[in-house]
Amino acid sequence: MTDGPNPEALGPLVAEHLPTILYALELCALQMEGDGRREEADYYRELARRMSDAASTPRTADGG
Repeated sequence: MTDGPNPEALGPLVAEHLPTILYALELCALQMEGDGRREEADYYRELARRMSDAASTPRTADGG
């Protein structure tokens, strides 16, 4: 049993599948919006924006 996600293992996996994850988040947001759940749709779109922004942030000299 773990105490939470392993960032070292999760990072490369998320990076490899980011386009699919962003697409799935938008599909969820569209469905929620159609169901009148605008606030929840906004949450998932903001999450996708943050992930996209983080993916486009240049690495620092120390590799981070």
